[in-house]
Formats: sequence, structure tokens, C-alpha cells
Amino acid sequence: MGSIDKYIFRTTLASFALVLVSLTGVIWITQALRGIDLMTSQGQTILTFLGITSLVVPALVLIISPIALMIAISHTLNKLATDSEIIVMNAAGFSPFRLFFPFVYATCVVALLVAFIAAYLAPDGMRRIKQWDAEITADVLTNILQPGRFARLDENLTIRIRERLPGGILAGIFIDDRRDPNERVSIVAERGEVVKNETGSFLVLETGNLQRFEAGKRDPALVAFSRYGFDMSKFSKGRDVTLGIRELYLWELFSPSENDPVYKQIPGQFRSALHDSLLAPIYPFAFAVLTFAFLGAPRTTRQSRNFSIGSSIIAVFGLRMAGFACSVMAVKAPGPVLLQYAMVFGAIGVGLWMIIGGVVVEPPPGLIDAINRSNARIARLFGRPATA
Repeated sequence: MGSIDKYIFRTTLASFALVLVSLTGVIWITQALRGIDLMTSQGQTILTFLGITSLVVPALVLIISPIALMIAISHTLNKLATDSEIIVMNAAGFSPFRLFFPFVYATCVVALLVAFIAAYLAPDGMRRIKQWDAEITADVLTNILQPGRFARLDENLTIRIRERLPGGILAGIFIDDRRDPNERVSIVAERGEVVKNETGSFLVLETGNLQRFEAGKRDPALVAFSRYGFDMSKFSKGRDVTLGIRELYLWELFSPSENDPVYKQIPGQFRSALHDSLLAPIYPFAFAVLTFAFLGAPRTTRQSRNFSIGSSIIAVFGLRMAGFACSVMAVKAPGPVLLQYAMVFGAIGVGLWMIIGGVVVEPPPGLIDAINRSNARIARLFGRPATA
């Protein structure tokens, strides 16, 4: 790789990283705000909130990476054109196809990143989200108990809490336990928290008292305690997690179990998800080829470059939207899968033909004349002479 190739390669990857981090950060914030109830209503910590919401980042990167690559290539080519570097390289004997080499190297890096995310990282993140969410919602205390309300967990067991404090602390706890016909237990505690270990789930109460009314006795037994464990294992839900299609690794999509209830119910979604994962690292190449095909040739006018930028955006987003449509239709029939492959590789073929053949996309003369007339009218409107 020569010095020019290294310069273009570094510029493209730096722009890609900046765009990727910016777009992912903005979208992640909007997604994270939806899960703010983890801290407010379920008493989870900020670390739990950030941990769960950050697991969706690989899935966001998977979608954003090809778009960020397209923006990075457009920015690099525009920078080279603004500084007249493309014209100089073309005059020095660099053909458009030769100039495309460093962009191919950058695209390979992005494609490897996307392939790893699609095959392992994104499904693993979604799997961890589901498992973590199951652990958070497994205990009945995070589901049923609401501040200021009496909750009947069993026919003869009632619990009330006054409020939830940060860190999962429950304040003002009252428990009325009549499950044993030979005694009635009433517990009042200032605060408590749920503790889970290998033996089960417990509500650990602090600073309170326990009254035990035994059958046949007139006076209750009163016990003051500083710490008391109330067994809640009976009311904990099972931790079994059923994995959806988005939580399956690539090799699991290749050979799903015939006994998988999800596969029996919707086998078409397995097919759609499998080919989406296989095509994910191919889309960066299609986006890179199309973007360079429209913007890689030397330009002499601003209108011509703006027209090429608009054409590349339409081509890239049209290809991606058509791909999404084929993915949806592939759930019902295998035909759209073949169409999706044909579109992606066809776009790469057409783009390479344009690059190798030196095809320059220019706006129609009538469009240029219309733009110039519009600019002249605007200039007259604001009292400035129109420039040629």
C-alpha cells in the first residue's frame, strides 16, 4: 500500500469511526430512554440500566455501519475533490479504478466488523438482554408490589410497602402471614431488600418487629429484630428463557433443531434471518462501489458534484430499502431471497462497470439550465448580481 493509499485509507476509516460513533450514540440515547423505567419503577441501579441498554449497541452498529461507510467515502471523495487532489491524481495516471483500491481496503475492514457482529456479537447482546431482563422481572416483588397497595401473594399472605428507594431498597414493609393454620405472623420493618442466592430468594428485613399469634394462646409473642430473612422462593418465577430468532447465532440459524417450537411455528423467519446475516457483510461493498461510482470521477462544476451526491444517496438507500422489503417477503417464500442476492451483487457489478469504464454521471443540460435560472432569480430577488 503506497503513501496515497495509506492516506485515503486512514482518512476513510477515521471518518467512518466518527460517523459511526455519532449516529450510534444518538440512536442509543433514544432507545435507552425507553428503558428508564428500570430505575424508576423497578428500583434498579444506574449500572443495571446502562448495562442492559448498552447491549443493544451491536445491533445498532450492524445497521448503521454500511450507512456510516457510505458517508465516510462521500466525505473523503468530497475532500479530495475540494482540494483538487482527484484531478491531480488523475493527471498523474491514477485511473478511477486504481483510486478505488484504498476504499476497498477500508471496506474490507468494515465488512469483517459487520460479519462478526452479525454472526455472534449482535445475537449475543440480544440474548444477554433477554436473560438479564428475565432475572430482573423473575421476582414477584418487582412485578406485583406497588407502593401504598396491599398485594396478596397467596391466599393467606399479604404484603404492603410504603415506597421504593434507590438501589432496590423497599421502605415501610408490612407482612401478614396466615398460611400456617396454627399461627398468624405479622411483621413490620423499616426497610428491606431482595437477596437471591443458590438456595432461593429472600426478603431481608431490617429494624423491625415480629408478632406471632399462636392458636390456643391469649397473648402474642413479640420479637424485635435488626435483621430477618423472609423466604420468598415460592413466589419466584422460573428463569427459563425462550430464545427468539434475533438471539440465535449464525450457526444456529444454519441448522435449527427440528424440535424447536419457534422453528416449527415460523420457519420462514429463520430463512429470512439467516440470509440477512449472510448478506450483512456484503452490503458495505455494495454501498462503497455505488458511492465511488457516482463520486469518484473528477468533476469540474459544483452542480455536477451535487447531482452525483444526490444520485448516490438515492441508489444506496433504494438498494437498502429493497433489501428490507425482500427480507420481509422472504418469510413467506424463498423467491425474494434470490432477488435480494441478485440486487446486491447486481449493484456491485453495475458499480464496478461504471468505475472501470470511467462512466461519469452528469446532470442533464436542461437541469443545469434550470438551476442556473433559479439561482439568477434568487440573486435578483435579494438585489445581488448573478454570478456565472
